Amino acid sequence: MTTLSVVIPAFNEEANVAAVTARTRAVLEELGVDWSIVFVDDGSRDRTVERIRAENAADPRVQGLILSRNFGKEIAIAAGLRAAKGDAVVVMDADLQHPPETIRTFHEAWTGGAEVVLGRRRVEDALGSRRRQFASRLFYPVFRALAGMSLEPGTVDFVLLDRKAVDALNRFDERARFTKGLFHWIGFQTATIAFDCEVRHGGNSSFNFRRLSRFALDGIISFSSFPLRVWSGIGAAISLGSILYALYFFVRTLILGADVPGFPSLIVAITFLSGIQLLSLGVFGEYLSRIYEEVKARPLYLVREEIGTGPLKIAPPGGAAA
Repeated sequence: MTTLSVVIPAFNEEANVAAVTARTRAVLEELGVDWSIVFVDDGSRDRTVERIRAENAADPRVQGLILSRNFGKEIAIAAGLRAAKGDAVVVMDADLQHPPETIRTFHEAWTGGAEVVLGRRRVEDALGSRRRQFASRLFYPVFRALAGMSLEPGTVDFVLLDRKAVDALNRFDERARFTKGLFHWIGFQTATIAFDCEVRHGGNSSFNFRRLSRFALDGIISFSSFPLRVWSGIGAAISLGSILYALYFFVRTLILGADVPGFPSLIVAITFLSGIQLLSLGVFGEYLSRIYEEVKARPLYLVREEIGTGPLKIAPPGGAAA
């Protein structure tokens, strides 16, 4: 029988564990597959772990991977993919903004030959504030221009992955992850399913605008070196401008004679060039900090506790689960 695993990263989701389990279980039972649900608790400070234990006591197919601290959602997804044992693996949020009923459509696409089934929001209004909607619409064309990879607007990390795709992703050990980009990067036969994003069932989202902005920056830096290369062009343009400016003053002095240099223009030039230098150093620093994190070669995550047995088995870094 086909096996299907559902990976659900969770951080302070005590209000949602029971609801997302009930709705997901109903869909999986309807599909008639051998299934498991793997919650990945990412260092929750509420009673999320207790809720997972309660669900496991009621149904051992609901399992938990409890990380030692908060490593971030992207790492929690990586941990869940290494723990999941299904022929196909669904990744979804715990807050029910990703409706579990969409798994039916994902499953149909998978049985029809798709190896990666991506979920895409039908409307951006589900993002909430206008600032977040505007930032989301701006991100996709910028990412496409800089990384050379086309992400459909509204694509989220609600996805079904064939075992081949899961094994491919389990080979990645990078820490600064942009999972949505990795889903595209690995290739395979891909289908996109549009869905209506629901309102959050309970609790509060931990993703504020600052964290989302940082996440977007991680995505661009993970898939593009253009921000590094662009400074060569900027430096060349500034140098050419300074040469032309010097030639202008040279010709002007020959024709009109020397005059007293202007203090404001000097200050403007100094502050402008200083700002350019600091900005370029900041970009270099962003890349260097990521190199620093990678070369330390620390584990992606540490597991404090496993709840449940059977299909839950963690794959070693750089490889698929045995």
